Amino acid sequence: MSIRWDALLARHTARELDALLRDARVRALRLDGFARDLVLLFRDRTLLWRLHPTRGHLSVLPPIGPAEGDLAVKARIVRVASIPDDRVLRFSLAPTGAGRPPTSLVVELLGNQWNAALTEGDPERDGPEIVRHVLWRRDTDRAPRVGHPYHPPPPLGRRGVDGDAALEEWVSLLGPLEPEQRAAALVTAFAWTSPLNAPALLGLAGGAAATDASLEAGHARWCLMADAGTAATPVVLETDAGLQPYPFPLDGTPHRPADSLLAAIAACAPSEGDDPDAPVEPATATAPIGLPLMRRLEGAARRAARREEHLEAELAGLEEPDALRRIGDLILARYKQIPPGAASVRLTDFEGHPLELELDPAEPPHENAARYYARAAKAERARERIPALLEEARTERARLEALVTQAREGDLEVEEVREVLGPDRPTARGQAVGRALPYRAYRSSGGLEIRVGRGARHNDDLTFHHSSPGDVWLHARDSAGAHVVLRWPGPGNPPARDLAEAATLAALHSRARTSGSAPVDWTLRKYVRKPRKAPPGRVAADRLQTVFVEPDPALPERLERLR
Repeated sequence: MSIRWDALLARHTARELDALLRDARVRALRLDGFARDLVLLFRDRTLLWRLHPTRGHLSVLPPIGPAEGDLAVKARIVRVASIPDDRVLRFSLAPTGAGRPPTSLVVELLGNQWNAALTEGDPERDGPEIVRHVLWRRDTDRAPRVGHPYHPPPPLGRRGVDGDAALEEWVSLLGPLEPEQRAAALVTAFAWTSPLNAPALLGLAGGAAATDASLEAGHARWCLMADAGTAATPVVLETDAGLQPYPFPLDGTPHRPADSLLAAIAACAPSEGDDPDAPVEPATATAPIGLPLMRRLEGAARRAARREEHLEAELAGLEEPDALRRIGDLILARYKQIPPGAASVRLTDFEGHPLELELDPAEPPHENAARYYARAAKAERARERIPALLEEARTERARLEALVTQAREGDLEVEEVREVLGPDRPTARGQAVGRALPYRAYRSSGGLEIRVGRGARHNDDLTFHHSSPGDVWLHARDSAGAHVVLRWPGPGNPPARDLAEAATLAALHSRARTSGSAPVDWTLRKYVRKPRKAPPGRVAADRLQTVFVEPDPALPERLERLR
């Protein structure tokens, strides 16, 4: 069973994390949206927060090294705090490098929609923070979206956020209600209450009957717990739903003490065995399938779905072979009625109906008839070939989608995915596996990958074989130089800072590198094409936009080099 979070548990967990991690330097951050794991990598420890609502827990583990796909954060933790009277924690991070903006790691523990987001900016100075990365995408209006402002949950508006609700308010609201209605009214009206603690505050835990006398005692207990100055007394509650960590004992609920709240949370982590008293083994901080590999698997499933759609459309759009042959027969039968050089002709078919035909004016009638016969033969071959291909595509699409589902649920191993996908590294036509990639790669300040072509003969390879249609393609305007690809999952435009850094790299790797201000064109890679017989590196691009940057030679040193 996953632990349940309320505002009090979030507040005191944040306090313990703040005492444990303040001033600690973060090496890397892992946001694995498929396992729903948030991992903070420090030199001396690893913080693993499983944010899956059915198996979520928090662990402090021995240090591990960064893996492919991890974000190089390069920051220290300034503070860990929770939003008052809510289940949202914020890790405030100060960058260790010069010129980098402050960032925050926000953990939302709302209902069954647990999530995490890395944001950038100072809300007091710059306005709303911008979301740079999210753990997983949700189709809700308030869900964090990359490149968009981060909006915290709206305040609940409950009384006594500062722990100062008077006894008169408490009694006037709850006293007139029937005892069985008081718990719901309490959670709705008063801060720091929840279904976890409401029965204890009302004297209902353990099946006790609510009385008016219990209201005053419940208010006193609430004042103690809601007071920000009250130190936690961590326990593991033994509830009907299972073990539950909590910062305070609750009257009427059995409990056992814990050394700390983090220890209580660890004691409630899911165990592989059935013995509730068996020690809980710490979970590994490495997800079974990493984010890059999972993206490849999802991409393969999307390509299989597109192939199925294309084959269905092709089959539906096939011409009728018999109708095409009848047109060919009609052209030959009405040969003398077709004037030379006609692009179209109106003939009477064999049933006596008028029929308008399109012709090639450069060909005589018998050649036009042959064209219709050839189209009929082609359509007939396609009708024989496509159904088998379509069935094969449907099977492959269903297989890959099933694998994606298994991977998201943690039922698939890395080796199985690699066996399905083949080698990790895409290769150009004729390029042997293991040869050097045609680009250098950097990590932008926002954590996006920037690929810079290694020269004219490698530019085409980067653009057309090592990028995706939704990536951003950049090139210094009217200047020979490298193609640059900013890996971008979308939607919308990439963050301005990441785009500017990619544009600066494009200017630095062009003849405009000595300019004070260089124009760099950019568009989505899907709008870039290779003209016929164009020399290496020469492309044509549509829907171009332009950004002006200063070619800063120090930028590559500030960015993390990936390969």
